[in-house]
Amino acid sequence: MQVKVKFLGGAKTVTGSRYLLEFDHKKILVDCGLFQGLKEYRLRNWDKFPIDPSDIDLVILTHAHIDHSGYLPKLVKEGFSGPIYCTFPTEELVRILLLDAGKLQEEEAAYAQKKGYSRHEKPLPLYTIEDAEKVFPLLYPVDLEQENHINEQLSFTFYNAGHILGAAIVKIKVRSENQEKKLIFSGDLGRYHDPILHAPSRIPFADILFMESTYGNRVQTHQKPVEDLGLAIRETYRNGGVSVIPAFAVGRTQMILYYLNLLQQKGKIPDIPIYVDSPMAIDVTKLYKKFPQYHRLGPVLEEEGANPFVNRNLHYYQTQEASMSLNAIKGDAIIISASGMATGGRILHHLYNRLPNENDSIIFVGYQAEGTRGRRILDGEPTSRMYGIDVPVKAKTYYIEGLSAHADQDELIEWAEGFTSRPKKIFLIHGEKLAAEGLANRLKEELNWNPIIPEYLESFVLFDGI
Repeated sequence: MQVKVKFLGGAKTVTGSRYLLEFDHKKILVDCGLFQGLKEYRLRNWDKFPIDPSDIDLVILTHAHIDHSGYLPKLVKEGFSGPIYCTFPTEELVRILLLDAGKLQEEEAAYAQKKGYSRHEKPLPLYTIEDAEKVFPLLYPVDLEQENHINEQLSFTFYNAGHILGAAIVKIKVRSENQEKKLIFSGDLGRYHDPILHAPSRIPFADILFMESTYGNRVQTHQKPVEDLGLAIRETYRNGGVSVIPAFAVGRTQMILYYLNLLQQKGKIPDIPIYVDSPMAIDVTKLYKKFPQYHRLGPVLEEEGANPFVNRNLHYYQTQEASMSLNAIKGDAIIISASGMATGGRILHHLYNRLPNENDSIIFVGYQAEGTRGRRILDGEPTSRMYGIDVPVKAKTYYIEGLSAHADQDELIEWAEGFTSRPKKIFLIHGEKLAAEGLANRLKEELNWNPIIPEYLESFVLFDGI
């Protein structure tokens, strides 16, 4: 059996993760992400898919984030009809995220047509809510650490990756009469000391390793990010302003709520209202109660007064009207809204209203990919374009180092050290060029590994004659 891989995304980028494995007559797609960030990347979402989607036998999802799952509706729309394997929390999260993504695509197309800022006469969404719903019957959730047989020669197993609820490392076994090979996809690895999620599982053996490198060139040297978060909120409060926190609805919002609850309980930030303006984040937060085995918060959720998701200062806003009402608040409040990189969603109207106000602050708590609005604001651009208008950036901006859901360089090295022998081939994926190169250098120096940093659409033969 010949085994090949083709990198359909997530190569020298932190977006559009899609890895096509070919095993003689079986084609498996690991992750099926949407490209985000730079326009040249986003345009890839509209390109013809590199192979006929109906030729793909199955999809294996490492986790639910849109850069790993967000292309599924288009894949199904174009002919894919096989099973989509994932963990149980991932199944629920994918339903929430894809419905939201479909809604956003529809809204953005309608708004662009109404305002006339699209070069297309009738701007179309990449996919619709109805397209997203067609993915759901294909979702096939399985347990962690349970071997799942595809056929006599192929099986896969999920292991905990940390990062977000239900995120998994994937082990694919390929068997022949006289040998067995293991392919490991790290997925996105979480932190070793995350307050909510378990540390990533150790994997002892890999013949072929596909390893993420998001923070491959960065070490989180600052050990007290919660204090920085508290300081930013206190400074904004003293200025009589509102703290706006762009945060992904899955994972980051829940972590921020955990820390804000802790800061208020300890008197380190004022007892001011916290508004979660994200219907999706509200739905996601409920899943922590449903899947206690996937996180560390079990006892905290049971104790009255300790549950960070039921804080007396906490207000969940579902409707558009409630969201718009927050524009009238002049100070002494915290608003959390998605998306985390300010690429779309309700956070846009908060930025539209808050960026021109020098008393308010925008507190970024996660990675801002190249080309995203969040990255450009952090880089100091004097205006930010939204709704076809250049909005002046007068609000104070903060970046809180150390609150990422991604392992940093040291933690990636620590995870790599868990392998008892060097994998025969190592591919560094899901990282911008400098990040992947930074991780590659350390892996060479410290572990004597020789990683490959693949190009977009590059193919490799992994095995020939298993």
